[in-house]
Amino acid sequence: MQSPAIDIRLLFDSDIPAAMQLKEAAGWNQTETDWRRLLSLEPNGCFAAVKDGRVVGTTTTTTYGSELAWIGMVLVDPQVRRQGIATQLMKVAIEYLKDRVATVKLDATAQGRPVYERFGFAVESVVERWIGAANLRNADTPMVDVTHDLLALDRIAFGADRSKLLEKLIHDACVPPVSVRATDRTLNGYALARRGTNADYVGPVVVRDPQHVESLLDQVLGTLPGRRVYIDFNTECGASTSMLSDRGFVKERDLIRMSNGAGTAKTSPFVIAIAGPETG
Repeated sequence: MQSPAIDIRLLFDSDIPAAMQLKEAAGWNQTETDWRRLLSLEPNGCFAAVKDGRVVGTTTTTTYGSELAWIGMVLVDPQVRRQGIATQLMKVAIEYLKDRVATVKLDATAQGRPVYERFGFAVESVVERWIGAANLRNADTPMVDVTHDLLALDRIAFGADRSKLLEKLIHDACVPPVSVRATDRTLNGYALARRGTNADYVGPVVVRDPQHVESLLDQVLGTLPGRRVYIDFNTECGASTSMLSDRGFVKERDLIRMSNGAGTAKTSPFVIAIAGPETG
């Protein structure tokens, strides 16, 4: 008997409860707010796979100007895996992005890597997920406004303009953003944090001067005392993971950063922790 066809359509706000069920089955950390943010950033670039009237798969895209896009939230119901659903979703996402951006990136699990390699994605670097409990370390936590300084620093670090994403992340943050500045008040770094379903998520963390990394990390963790925390650490940043292990964090798993397209530089060493696997 032939299996019912899979229909790929746009993902809507009304699909978020079903999308959350897929996310929970995968054990991921995103919230309903994260889904809504993705839909608001790219309403025509988020897709659902539907079988028998039920959402059984998702993927999202986020574009950053004409330079770069991110594919995320590639999820398939465990009951219907190995039916080519992730491949169909990827085809639609790539077709959507084809004439919009020069380069497409994503952060893959080890299980997802072969799917993306078939589409021409190549390994760029490794992002390490670390988990721990935030402890107050008597660090000052100066707040930072959403200013041109923050967006300008991030534009240099990320290599593309993601100001719309940052503004939404700041709006949705569980604590005020924190920053470090040079003696001349130049912004040297900032960090954001938001709630997740399994743990609070610290990221992005961007620092221009490596000597300020630990100070900034203590500032943001100091706003989350006692909270379980995820940090997705950019292994290209040059900082030692000892700063995490010294604070009681342990490595949980690797994410594989992959890219396809015209080619861009690896993630800047200014990026200590990413904004999230679904957005880069």
